[in-house]
Amino acid sequence: MQTYAFAAPVLRLETTFRYHFLPVPADVGEALWNAGTRRLIATLNGHDVRRALLRTAEGHYHVLVGLPLLRTIGAREGDLVAVDLRPDPEPNRIDLDEAFAAILDQDEEAAARFFAFTPGRQRSLASYVTSAKRPETRVKRALELAEKIKTHTLYGDQVRPE
Repeated sequence: MQTYAFAAPVLRLETTFRYHFLPVPADVGEALWNAGTRRLIATLNGHDVRRALLRTAEGHYHVLVGLPLLRTIGAREGDLVAVDLRPDPEPNRIDLDEAFAAILDQDEEAAARFFAFTPGRQRSLASYVTSAKRPETRVKRALELAEKIKTHTLYGDQVRPE
């Protein structure tokens, strides 16, 4: 499996959405994109994380990094980060929080609908739960999500005909 190594500065985009990212060199981005690779294992300053390869309308490539990840890897805006990128061997893997997994195990209806979602939607919902710092908040979010999944009241759900 091909690994691409380079150093990238932590940059911040200030548009409608503000976020930090690592630019990916054009040749690396093109090689991964043309091979159909969208999900990556990124080793950032020695820490492995799962990330998506993103491409802008202008054809630039980057990887998003949030503030918690920046703290973990010891970097700030403007710092250079040692980056190794390789295709994720399990691109559809979803890392569920313990509480969320337990709730889905107990609620068949919520689980059936959750696992019918696209991997991207599953990843987004799982991330919402795991982004909470306190265990109590993760449990609360997991319970709320399970209920919203069952009742079709998640943001973006269509109203079910009666």
